[in-house]
Amino acid sequence: MSGAKIMVIDDEKIVGKMIKSTFEQDGYTVEIFTDAKPALARMEEEKFAVVITDLKMNNIDGMQVLETIKAGSPETKVIMITAFASMDAAIEALRKKVDDFFPKPIKIKDLKACVKKLLG
Repeated sequence: MSGAKIMVIDDEKIVGKMIKSTFEQDGYTVEIFTDAKPALARMEEEKFAVVITDLKMNNIDGMQVLETIKAGSPETKVIMITAFASMDAAIEALRKKVDDFFPKPIKIKDLKACVKKLLG
């Protein structure tokens, strides 16, 4: 679904920029945030089809982002990415209704395929 809005939340600027440039080439609109607090405030103003969020961040972590998004916008798809992948984290994210979970470094072709599948 080209043209869909994607939000990327990752405290590593390089990750956000890489995802943004990749998806914009495919016609998506992408906004990046390095802090979850302004990202969640932005979600109150506008709906996003997909949110790609890091798990470990300062202030608000990815699990809190996931819970907040699913509570306020259950139709928004949430993909969690992390350099600290563990079975426990994946299970907790699945219990909280994450739509997919990727370890870092991200394989961008797999992430693109996931977004395409989620947006149908």
